[in-house]
Formats: sequence, C-alpha cells, structure tokens
Amino acid sequence: MSELRDEPVRTRMVRVYLSESDHGIERLVRILHDELNVRGVTVMRGIAGYGSSGQVHSASLIDLSDDLPVILEFFEDEAKVSRAVARISELVDPGHIVSWSVRVEEGS
Repeated sequence: MSELRDEPVRTRMVRVYLSESDHGIERLVRILHDELNVRGVTVMRGIAGYGSSGQVHSASLIDLSDDLPVILEFFEDEAKVSRAVARISELVDPGHIVSWSVRVEEGS
C-alpha cells in the first residue's frame, strides 16, 4: 500500500453554472480540453433550478423543460485553474463561476 503525501497538492475545484439554452457549452469543453489541457471535465444536467429571474426550470414527465440547469465542473492545480477561469470568463455570465480549494486523495 502506498503512503499518502504529507503535503497535499494545491488544487482547486471549479463549478460553472449554465443552462441548456447556453449554446457555448461544447465550446467551453473544447477550450478546457484542447487549449488548456485540463485533466478532466464533467458536465451534468440538473433536474430543477432557477437563477436571478426566479423562473423555475424543471424536468417532469408532463412538462420537459428545454432549458434545464447545467453544471460544468473540473479540478486542477491552482495555476492552471487561474488560466482556465481567465479564459472561460469571457464566455460565461458574471457570477456563474465559483471555485474552492480541495484536497485530492491519493489512492493506493
């Protein structure tokens, strides 16, 4: 069994709040993958949500919204996160990118 590092790598988690109507999601993924070489990105579709408008968008069997919330998420070292956030901020509404420090667990 390998030992955990004593000093954790300084890593940040980034979450970008979007909606299905944002047509730039594929472009964001391409930039993160091809241009910035971020190690991994996950895009998740929410089942309900609302933003500053207060209008609730939700998925139900009766009424399937075509504008569900979407979250794009990735983690990376702090330097690469800084570059990535600076680059994608041009394509995302202000206040829709959040980040926080995380500890990456090294497995055996």
